[in-house]
Amino acid sequence: MKKLIIAAGTGFLGNTLIKHFKNETKQIIVLTRGKNQAKDNIRYVHWDAKSITGWEHYLEGADVLINLTGKSVNCRYNDKNKAEILYSRIDSTKILAKAIQQCKHPPKHWINASTATIYRHSEDRQMDEATGETGNDFSMTVANKWESAFFGTPAPSVIKTAIRTSIVLGKDGGALPIMLKIAKCGLGGRQGNGQQFVSWVHQEDFARAVEFIINNKIANAVNVTAPNPVHNYKFMKILRKKLGVPFGLSQPKWMLKIGAKIIGTETELILKSRNVVPARLSGQGFRFKFDTAEKALGNLLQ
Repeated sequence: MKKLIIAAGTGFLGNTLIKHFKNETKQIIVLTRGKNQAKDNIRYVHWDAKSITGWEHYLEGADVLINLTGKSVNCRYNDKNKAEILYSRIDSTKILAKAIQQCKHPPKHWINASTATIYRHSEDRQMDEATGETGNDFSMTVANKWESAFFGTPAPSVIKTAIRTSIVLGKDGGALPIMLKIAKCGLGGRQGNGQQFVSWVHQEDFARAVEFIINNKIANAVNVTAPNPVHNYKFMKILRKKLGVPFGLSQPKWMLKIGAKIIGTETELILKSRNVVPARLSGQGFRFKFDTAEKALGNLLQ
């Protein structure tokens, strides 16, 4: 690529993509709430994710735009946070659409973040892009409105892809460092009844999947998650084994509710069964380097 734009590219996922693409891309533009600065072939450009203020000119002639913008869901679901979770996603998507519509040479491919949480709690069957079932609780409503804002804006010459990403496992951010602390403290047992599925993807495979989507011009919704979801109790068992921790106390639902309130988060992040599989990626020939939790955790914890 000659030019890659990453909106909200200074977080864990953004840095994962920058690391993956920086040596094969002439220029990477990162839209950030931080200051304007440049380092090597990476330029950081200030934006507020809500309004046109000059950053939009960088979209001209871009090969790919990747939008990762959105308030973290790792918070209490009060009215204020719910509004910020929803509108941070919708506002940024709409302002990018407006900027693209003003371009003489718009980005060829627009990849917008979405979430595997768009599917219902499922312990009974796997959810793929064609047959997966959504619902109307808060998280699923946010995901559906987010994708509607993305696909509902006209951009006839632009390939559009929504990546429904599961938990991304990496050493430097995301959920794994928190899981490690829990396990090392002796609390690495099953959470709730432990029967809920964990859908996950290694950060390297996340970046590789994004590159595969770009190279193969895959449009519409794509599940970016490893092909083998695993029960929570088994995931925690594998984690303890890789850490060399001999035991882990279980955490019943009532205990998780108290803990979530104390640390300012929601039990849904742990208790919802995300039983999601990457049917479109696998069907088009993508092969995961880390296709099992054993391989992924073994690599990240070695």
